[in-house]
Amino acid sequence: MSLYLKPFLFLYDSTLSLLLLLFNGWSLEDPAAAHERLEADNNAAESEWMQIQYLWRKTRSLVLLPVFKGLVIMCLVLSIIVFFESFYMNIVIFFGKLLRRKPEKLYKWEAMQEDVEAGSENYPKVLVQIPMYNEKEVFQISIAAVCSLLWPSSRLVIQVVDDSTDPVVREGVDIEIAKWQSQGINIRCERRDNRNGYKAGAMKEALTHNYVKQCDFVAVFDADFQPDPDYLARTIPFLVHNPDVALVQARWIFVNANKCLMTRMQEMSLNYHFKVEQESGFTRHAFFGFNGTAGVWRISAMDAAGGWKSRTTVEDMDLAVRVGLHGWKFVYLNDLTVRNELPSKFKAYRFQQHRWSCGPANLFRKMTMEIIYNKRVSIWKKFYVIYSFFFVRKVAVHFLTFFFYCIIVPTSVFFPEIHIPLWSTIYVPSMISIFHTMATPRSFYLVIIWILFENVMAMHRTKGTWIGLLEGGRVNEWVVTEKLGDALKNKLLSKVVQKKSYYER
Repeated sequence: MSLYLKPFLFLYDSTLSLLLLLFNGWSLEDPAAAHERLEADNNAAESEWMQIQYLWRKTRSLVLLPVFKGLVIMCLVLSIIVFFESFYMNIVIFFGKLLRRKPEKLYKWEAMQEDVEAGSENYPKVLVQIPMYNEKEVFQISIAAVCSLLWPSSRLVIQVVDDSTDPVVREGVDIEIAKWQSQGINIRCERRDNRNGYKAGAMKEALTHNYVKQCDFVAVFDADFQPDPDYLARTIPFLVHNPDVALVQARWIFVNANKCLMTRMQEMSLNYHFKVEQESGFTRHAFFGFNGTAGVWRISAMDAAGGWKSRTTVEDMDLAVRVGLHGWKFVYLNDLTVRNELPSKFKAYRFQQHRWSCGPANLFRKMTMEIIYNKRVSIWKKFYVIYSFFFVRKVAVHFLTFFFYCIIVPTSVFFPEIHIPLWSTIYVPSMISIFHTMATPRSFYLVIIWILFENVMAMHRTKGTWIGLLEGGRVNEWVVTEKLGDALKNKLLSKVVQKKSYYER
């Protein structure tokens, strides 16, 4: 029996020997010496780990903590700045409404009337521009709305500034213009063979035609805007009777605000911009940013300031700042509204927000010294434009929302030594959010979703702001905001969709 077991015992001993060699190496040193060497290795590793811990503690205490504390202090200062700016604007609005400081009381306004002898010749000649680029879904809406404006036909020129490259769209625009021309409307289409300067370049070239020189004022409506028929009758008198007024701006309202949750969020933000930022600027300083559409300009004021420029993607704001620095006054009409469409696709909204955050920051970079050295306006107005209009609203608010609420506050769990005051994380942002939502009372219950949405967009806006300040590669990127013609679709659907019950809604 032992003869049969010997081969198995040999294999067992050989396997053990191989395993020992595998784990302990080929060394034949004494086991006690091997144990001592193992302890020495462990001690060396423990000493190295302690050294790494020591270096980390020193780096944390001497570098990371001071840097993080400095960032916290900077964000706290920005929180105070943004809060007081928002508080100040709301106080201005409150007292303006309390004292009933309406534009008609601040500036002379008398309705235009035909002269008994001259007829409609006493009306100023008005040019209406409709800039568009491949606006397949909405060009009919805007052209029809502008052609319905109540103004003497002999004193009105409608100019479709068409940069479209799609032959189908160009043909559709031509057919639509021919239809209104057959009804006696003075409407024409102006095209060019390039897209240099984008919207600003197209509108600047369109103003060079001989028939434009007979016009005193120019109204601008983007391709998705639908002014009411009395728009000119309510705005032009401010320009006629007040020779120091260069711009009359109307408020936007949105035909597709209820389409989805994203359009509801946009409505809340834009209502705050118009009802608070724009109106407070008009009430206190007679200055605000032109919104690029739904406004009427005095052509002579535009020419004196250099006209349209395409150096940034916010040519409307650029023009407004330059005209304002020449001493002209602006009038904002909160009661006069113009319907338009919000982007209902996130991709379109994202491109729009990049342009709206990158462009102002880049303009701030280019115009700061020009504003400082300007001699035509007061120091107080220059301070307002640089500090409030540009720095706080176009730069600081984006940095605060992203760096403080999205980075600093979450990261603070790794730095328990640094205390972030409760007022900066609860009370101040709560008050700012309440100020914003007051402009859209019907959406107050969506304030939490609006805060989350704004925090998500903060990273994109901050990125655009950095690109604008540093003039990065996408600083002049211009992507036309896609419109889906929701205004027309909603109008048609409302005729066939039956009213739903409360339970179905």
